[in-house]
Amino acid sequence: MPISNLSLTVEPEQAGRVDLIVRQMTNTSRSQVRGMVDHGCVSVNKVLCKSLGRTVSVGDVVEVKYDPAQRYHEKKKRWDDRAFTMVFEDDHLIVVDKTAGVLTVPTPKAESNTLVDRVSSYISFSRSKREACVIHRLDRDVSGLLVFGKHQGVADRLIEQFKQRKPERLYAALVAGVVKADEGTMEAHLATGKNLDRFIAAESKDTERAITHFKVLKRMSDTTLVEARLETGKRNQIRVQFAHAGHPVLGDPRYRTEQAAHPGWARKRIALHAKTLGFFHPLTGEEVRFEAPIPSTMKKFMIANR
Repeated sequence: MPISNLSLTVEPEQAGRVDLIVRQMTNTSRSQVRGMVDHGCVSVNKVLCKSLGRTVSVGDVVEVKYDPAQRYHEKKKRWDDRAFTMVFEDDHLIVVDKTAGVLTVPTPKAESNTLVDRVSSYISFSRSKREACVIHRLDRDVSGLLVFGKHQGVADRLIEQFKQRKPERLYAALVAGVVKADEGTMEAHLATGKNLDRFIAAESKDTERAITHFKVLKRMSDTTLVEARLETGKRNQIRVQFAHAGHPVLGDPRYRTEQAAHPGWARKRIALHAKTLGFFHPLTGEEVRFEAPIPSTMKKFMIANR
């Protein structure tokens, strides 16, 4: 069937929502009109119409160019979620940039809307209900890269890589004070207190060995931007080790909190961001590497505190 070209100049009694006018012009359903708009069939005054809710006024010209025999399906809307930004996805895994302030997984308090909940909702969006498989975590007030498996077999292979310390994990951190050494390695054993805070202690059966390599990226008047590379991945590792060295991460509410406070850092989040994540794809064996830019809050702080 040939393409139909319809045109209508809006009369006073027709002024209002454009989708109602298109339905009248084409004598089709609202879902068909939604599809037409998504596929660029509708224009107002020679400009493509991108919103069903657009209003038109007297004298506006509405044009519809479409195939009456075609079923125009509404395009799937882009997923928008405050908990994360999509970085990479295939049939087996998904890499996201977590927003600060979001729990990776629920605590014993059984919180809802954690990152794993939101990623599970995303991967179930176009298919049957599925749950994201957790591989590693970030602290609540830390942002940055995380990988989830789409099924347990893939997750198990990635978890094994993390156990063998194969993944590349780089963090950017704004720390208090001026770090003198250009680079270095911090190695210690971490213990856990009754309030779940971690601290450096003598080696024992109850401690975990933690190794962090770092280098200075930028020194400012009273703070330093460092890059930290995890050799081990223990809970709060970077935060505890830098605090123990006298350079707590800005905004840290647990470790050397008074020193971590800074008049230029009024955010509730911690100035710590997982910026690079690299690993071997569990199905293809290909080495993959992902980057997440430093958050604007950290960039603005550095500009203001040179």
